[in-house]
Formats: sequence, structure tokens, C-alpha cells
Amino acid sequence: MTSLQDYPAEVQAEIAEAREQVCALHAELTRWNLVVWTAGNVSQRLRSADLMVIKPSGVRYDKLTPEEIVVCDLDGNLIDGEHSPSSDTAAHAYVYRHMPEVFGVVHTHSTYATAWAARGEEIPCVLTMMGDEFGGPVPVGPFAIIGDDSIGRGIVETLRDSRSPAVLMQNHGPFTIGKSAEAAVKAAAMVEEVARTVHVAKQLGEPLPIPQDLIDRLYDRYTNVYGQH
Repeated sequence: MTSLQDYPAEVQAEIAEAREQVCALHAELTRWNLVVWTAGNVSQRLRSADLMVIKPSGVRYDKLTPEEIVVCDLDGNLIDGEHSPSSDTAAHAYVYRHMPEVFGVVHTHSTYATAWAARGEEIPCVLTMMGDEFGGPVPVGPFAIIGDDSIGRGIVETLRDSRSPAVLMQNHGPFTIGKSAEAAVKAAAMVEEVARTVHVAKQLGEPLPIPQDLIDRLYDRYTNVYGQH
């Protein structure tokens, strides 16, 4: 059985850094009110080896330490850690195996995004923020049972040809991806924000759609011009 000691020093160093980062990012989930109790997780894929770090199953966020973040291979097998990996590990691992550009995955049950998922309804692109962040509507993925890679397959099938870093898995909740775990956490916060805002807008009337050509311009500006490059 492969253990952490079988990997070279540079891999072990990256694992230590990733554990610190992912532990800290779980605090962002609670900071932005994206989770309750232990219902959510962050993972990060390594760049130096086919490994990922992820939250252990059922451990409270306020009790989480970097040492408790577990290390798995990209088939979801435990490589290092005292606890069992998250019950969503198979889904995260499937995403990493089939979307090599992805290095971070996040799952939450944030209230408004999960409410849209319960309806099986995509969030329409009616905000400039959505054009910026998601490049269009936030799509809905298929219903899938937790425990195997069914959720992962649904995430990949839905997001592979989408600009959105978020998918609302039907009757379940949001999963987000990113070029880093931090980017995936940002997407989780943003999808909850737009889910709430569009819900409120719909209570006041029918939101106005943004034409596709303007969505494309918003997304291009945000991707290539906004921020520090």
C-alpha cells in the first residue's frame, strides 16, 4: 500500500502547503454562511503528483486542523490521514481525473443555491455579475446518489462545455470548480450570492435577461481585463 513516505520531498512539501490552504479555506465557507454543521467540503489537487487533499468526513469546521486534512489519490483511496475522507471524495476525484485543468472543487448546501437545485432550475443570467463570473446561466446537473462517482460524472457532463464554474446538482446542491481551491471557494460564494439576488428579483417581477452578445463582452472583460494581471 502506498504511503506518504513513498513520495519525494517536493511532493510532501506541496501536501503540507495544500493542507494549510484547504484548512483555512474551510473557514471561508463558514465566514460566508455557505455551510451548516459539517455539510460541505473543499479539496485541492496537487501539481506535483496525482494526489488531492480534502476535508475528512464529519469533522466540524471549528475543530479542523491542517493535520486532519486527508490525502487521497485520484481514485479516492486514502494515502495519509487519521480520518476517513469526505463522503464526496469519489465525486471530487472523478472531476480531477476528467478535467485536468481543474485544481479545486467545493461542495456546499448554501441555502439559495440549493433551493434552485431543489427546483431543478438553472439560474438565468440576469445580472452583470453573472456575465462576469459565470459567462451565462448557472446550469443544473442530473440527480445522482452520493457515495460513488455518479455525482462526479454529472458535474463533468454539465460543466465540460460550460463557462460556468458552478453546477446545481438536482435535489442536492452546488458544486464549484476552479484553477485552485481558493477559486472554487470564490465560485461557491458567488453562486450563493446570485442565487439569492435572482430569487429576490423574481419576487418583484420577471427579471430582464441580458443578451448573449453582452454576456460574451462582460465575460471577456472580466476574464482578460479586470483585476491584476
